[in-house]
Amino acid sequence: MNWLLPDYIADVLPNEAAAIERLRRALFDLFRGHGYELVQPPLLEYLDSLLTGTGSDLRLRTFKLVDQLSGRTLGLRADMTPQMARIDAHLLNRQGVTRLCYCGSVLHTLPASQAASREVIQLGAELFGYAGIEADLEIIRLLDAALATAGIAGSHIDIGHVGVFQALAEAARLDHVAEHTLLHLLQAKDVPGLHDYCAQFAEPWRSALIRLPELYGGDELLDQAAGQLPPLPAIGEALATLKRLRTALPSLAFSFDLAELHGYYYHNGTVFTVYAPAHAEVIARGGRYDGVGASFGRARPATGFSLDLRRIAQLSDLPRQAEPAILAPRRPTDAALAASIAALRAQGEIVIELLPGERADESRSCDRRLVEDADEWRVVGL
Repeated sequence: MNWLLPDYIADVLPNEAAAIERLRRALFDLFRGHGYELVQPPLLEYLDSLLTGTGSDLRLRTFKLVDQLSGRTLGLRADMTPQMARIDAHLLNRQGVTRLCYCGSVLHTLPASQAASREVIQLGAELFGYAGIEADLEIIRLLDAALATAGIAGSHIDIGHVGVFQALAEAARLDHVAEHTLLHLLQAKDVPGLHDYCAQFAEPWRSALIRLPELYGGDELLDQAAGQLPPLPAIGEALATLKRLRTALPSLAFSFDLAELHGYYYHNGTVFTVYAPAHAEVIARGGRYDGVGASFGRARPATGFSLDLRRIAQLSDLPRQAEPAILAPRRPTDAALAASIAALRAQGEIVIELLPGERADESRSCDRRLVEDADEWRVVGL
């Protein structure tokens, strides 16, 4: 059956595609109003460039193929954020703050869940060149505004800081294998497995690592964590950063999660994930990833977010706007009719010229038609 698509790949049909496109335009208008410039990176790149500084997770999610021109290995992007870092560091090469936004398909070798697609329409915004917490606040506020624009009501943000786990891993002198294993256990929320694996470590690191999945909650969590985790300077700095975020964003609904470690191998500060009400899957994520551009010649502070545009459109509370059209007869030699059709289209109307033999009831939803009245063309209701 040659009409079947690969597993976890799907077409987007007209009504849904129209909703996605309206949302894309609205979000780009929002980003533009905040000074974010649109860029369009390529779908594939040399693999070593595409995966620079991103760790093993992205490597496993990336489709690979051989370039018939150069013989080198190419990758079909699984995430556009590394491409943003390359563009900022190597192509734009600006000295000050750079704000970029983007939208395009990314491909995953495996779906993130049983309900997910392997082709995600990724839309996001990135801010480069500013190391202060004000950049993180701008990005989180912009994400909140994007969700409001998209009609996602009641969304919830989980915020963490990879510096907590990094400090514990360094203090406990974990090798790469142990660090990777613990990271996997924490990301999977495998508490029994975490208890068993941490039995080999000395105190106070064993108890601190075991505590991380439990350190989830509201504003009280930060003081609780400060009292239960070892007094390492890096942990104190991370908790202070999270407290400043809470103070600066009093109206946002979010919780703190010190086991939130997505993108651990390239994030180096605050990280966050967003969930919609009654929806278990992540709809947006982001965080700080300073220094990723070093491999492209410039280590720049960076923070940003990305979201799954198709999933956001599906969850949106915004009404689906019908786009009725106007039917018009096809008369290639009628200059007055051609001028009327052109004027209507210039006003944003959809005008369908019926092909020879095409019936009006076979066309898309139409609520009006062009009729000739006293040598003039005017629009009347059907």
